[in-house]
Amino acid sequence: MNWKTSYRSFYYEGAPEPEDIVLTPEDTAVLVVDIQSIYLKESDDPAQNVRWEPFRQRMREVVIPNTARLLEQARAKGVEVMFARIACLKENGRDRSLSQKKPGWNYLLLPKGSADSALVPELQPMGDEIVFCKTTDSLLTGTNARLILQNMGIRKVVVAGIFTDQCISSTVRSLADESFDVVVVEDCCAAATKELHDHELEIINMIYCQVASLEETLAFIA
Repeated sequence: MNWKTSYRSFYYEGAPEPEDIVLTPEDTAVLVVDIQSIYLKESDDPAQNVRWEPFRQRMREVVIPNTARLLEQARAKGVEVMFARIACLKENGRDRSLSQKKPGWNYLLLPKGSADSALVPELQPMGDEIVFCKTTDSLLTGTNARLILQNMGIRKVVVAGIFTDQCISSTVRSLADESFDVVVVEDCCAAATKELHDHELEIINMIYCQVASLEETLAFIA
């Protein structure tokens, strides 16, 4: 893919190509969103396992190994690495936002100490890397992440994780509204289906972020 011309929505068909991106370690952070054990866990329902297998396959074969490589290169270049995970503070989940309390697929009761809420083994923080616990889709809405990013002098955020059309999109929009420059790494993200993934990237690209591949993103890092 070519990040300057890919994932163009109706709004940006024929728009000029964006300027080159340079990510300097001093003001850049890599943010990994919600790559947690619960989403790789198989269901007791065989039909649901079949339905979700394409997503899990993309996670195992593409998103997790690519994100691990992104973190390795970021750390080697001195880029700050941060994580977000869905994790409520109360065992009964009273502190969750309404979107996570509503019945249906998005209902999530993930107490912070539970195994299901843990980050996957391949993507663990190192040293004093920050892990935010959130009970909202948007990281900035549900935590003090904006204040911490500003205190640390971060102005550019590289985003990886799941789900592209939910927590990734909400977080990216919030970051953009707070005037952060955002890069979403396409092959470090996933939605439930490839169609949802691609469609959401078209919606947010060039308005709220720039969408790029892992290889392109690594080339952006000075």
